[in-house]
Amino acid sequence: MTDLITIIAAMSVPDSIVFATGNPHKLDEVSAILAEIGVTVIGLDTLGVDVPEPVEDGDTFEANAILKARYYAEATGRTVLADDSGLEVDAIAGEPGVISARYAGIDGPRSVVDPANNAKLIGKLNDLGVAPEQRTARFVCTMALCAPGVDEPLALTRGFVEGRIVDPPRGSNGFGYDPHFELPHRGVTTAELPPAEKNAISHRGEATRAMVEKLKEL
Repeated sequence: MTDLITIIAAMSVPDSIVFATGNPHKLDEVSAILAEIGVTVIGLDTLGVDVPEPVEDGDTFEANAILKARYYAEATGRTVLADDSGLEVDAIAGEPGVISARYAGIDGPRSVVDPANNAKLIGKLNDLGVAPEQRTARFVCTMALCAPGVDEPLALTRGFVEGRIVDPPRGSNGFGYDPHFELPHRGVTTAELPPAEKNAISHRGEATRAMVEKLKEL
């Protein structure tokens, strides 16, 4: 069991937190929200250390977020925030879920992987004959905050946004499945929203704002 003194010491959150992501879009979104309470978010690539990526083999978003945050906290000796997020489509039993980023089963830059993931998703829905009105889905994001030497996460939050999958894709903002994810009450995809507006309603934005409240308590 982790020593109680270690836990208490770790509860003092520093002015800067490492965000365990190589995705600049995620870093910008989270940085903008945490900046509101004076917390600076820095990316892994600014630390000057070469840390291999962990194997994300958790079967839930929560498990993977905790795994990443704990791994990088121990590797860097810093307080680390990590997220695991993805898309859940109701008509295909919640796929792609925790494998959203690697749904198509290929490696490479986002410019290659994102279109492949989207093509697989749309192809599967079309092959199954899922009607447009039945393509309900949600973006889910879980965030974990961990400190080195502490077994349990200091904070864990979750956010989501409901929508539906549309085709053809629309919009040039965002990334991943954004061009195919429509907000029914708005009639636009998340890729058609300006960044600030997307942050205000996104699953990651919701999880980050919940993390802000957790940080205030810490």
